[in-house]
Amino acid sequence: MSESLTFTPTLEVGEWYDDNFRAVEENEESSWITRIAPTFVLGAKGRKSAYALTYKASSDIFHSSRKDDNTDHYLFADAGFMFDARNNLKLNAGYQQVEDTDSKDQNVQNDKPTTSNIGGVYTYGAKTARAQVDLGANYEELRYRNTDHINAENERDTTELSSTFYYRVAPKTRALVEARHTDFEYVSNDRLNSNNIALLGGLTWDATAKTSGTVKFGGEKKRFDESGVDDQSGSMWEVGVSWKPRTYSTFNLNTRRAIDEGDDGASAIKVQSATLSWKHDWLERLSSDVSYSYSDEEYQDIDRDDKIKSLGLGLTYKMRRWLDVGVGYTYAEDDSTAIGESYERNIYMIRFTGSL
Repeated sequence: MSESLTFTPTLEVGEWYDDNFRAVEENEESSWITRIAPTFVLGAKGRKSAYALTYKASSDIFHSSRKDDNTDHYLFADAGFMFDARNNLKLNAGYQQVEDTDSKDQNVQNDKPTTSNIGGVYTYGAKTARAQVDLGANYEELRYRNTDHINAENERDTTELSSTFYYRVAPKTRALVEARHTDFEYVSNDRLNSNNIALLGGLTWDATAKTSGTVKFGGEKKRFDESGVDDQSGSMWEVGVSWKPRTYSTFNLNTRRAIDEGDDGASAIKVQSATLSWKHDWLERLSSDVSYSYSDEEYQDIDRDDKIKSLGLGLTYKMRRWLDVGVGYTYAEDDSTAIGESYERNIYMIRFTGSL
């Protein structure tokens, strides 16, 4: 039986100006966009369990292109159970229904993907033990609501199994070895049916010398069911590090290299990306966020290589305990070797976020 029950509503109201909201190279369209996004979180917590149910709706109104008005829906359920000191279980399920105005089929209709998933992680081993094991599983379905079978070739079911072994090498540092197997089964595009196998090793640490993070390095191989499609392989890494030189200033670095699913005729995409961000509290109520992202996407089996850059600047002021005001600017650029796929984009924004 739960010891506490909480309900937290949040409302975000914002105004955006996007000078290329379709992310195209030519014939750019600009618009002021009003966003209204309420979020509701219902939580319950017991002595050995915790639950959370989250729903968010994000409604965008395009003042220069009312046919692109849309509302995205997000629903997430999470549950955690601590059976005893050595046995823990986390479960999650989610549903997302969105519409992308910057999709590649915008001349016909916007992409309208729907994603649903269910998964969990079982952990054996106490937090203070020398060794721990995580066993994870996740199942995801990707579908599209587009008419005339647009994007039907991308619809797929994904099943992922993972196992991670941790071994404590210092009071706050653990070495790890992780294995993953991911199966991709396409609804109609059998050519892309495949499975990915990845093996990684690395370290994870907590608040050591003002830093915390996880680094994983290894390799990945994608095997296609059809013999006519070339298998892919390569090095793989996932790095997430946080450095806090002061209590009011935090730097975060996230970088990954992996083989992602194909798109626009490619059998797969080899992605290498990095994001560096800095959050600083200038005053008790005033904070700033700066971020820079770079991604190199190499499309396999077709002649295309995208280099995507993004710069974000933001400033947030807490007017009241329950009300934040934020202003921001984002610049995005895609330098693509494919004809018609490059673009530049500027987004300006002001938003108000209230919560109880």
